[in-house]
Amino acid sequence: MHSEEFPFLQGYSAEVRAQVVRLQGEEGGLAMFLLKRHGAAAHDIRTDKALYAYVTELRAQAMRSAPPVDRVRYDSKLRIVQHALGLHTAYSRVQGSRLRASREIRIATLFRDAPEAFLRMIVVHELAHLREREHGRAFYQLCEHMEPRYHQLELDVRLYLTHLAGPGGRLWGAASADSVERGPNFSLG
Repeated sequence: MHSEEFPFLQGYSAEVRAQVVRLQGEEGGLAMFLLKRHGAAAHDIRTDKALYAYVTELRAQAMRSAPPVDRVRYDSKLRIVQHALGLHTAYSRVQGSRLRASREIRIATLFRDAPEAFLRMIVVHELAHLREREHGRAFYQLCEHMEPRYHQLELDVRLYLTHLAGPGGRLWGAASADSVERGPNFSLG
């Protein structure tokens, strides 16, 4: 099993990738697993204004001393293929005699139709970049502080992207599977 078979799971062990292969071979595969784990309903944060309110509230709860975010929006131009689920930008410019900093978070439009837990994981990731630029130990500790299930949710998002990269279609926003029960526990092996 080569890492190019699972471009969204490259950082995971061969054991985890083998579990994904086994899961794909089961009836319903990744789709059924994800629907059982996260339910059939997408979140209701549909607009950029609602997304901004969601991000602002989470920042206020978990990172009061972090600088405010000036703009938050869904972005249809983010390329999932390049592994960008969200993007944070910060830039400074001179306005008169003052230096003005601006911070923006963009979330891939794909996650407008996803479970709230997926959106939360991506927002937590981007908010953590307000304090920690690099993906180091301090960065992931901050992510876990804001969302204790961060690593499991990141894996689930990557499983969803793996599902989409194959023959599977979107699982949320179009079809409802309210009768789906909770599935088996799949975790970072």
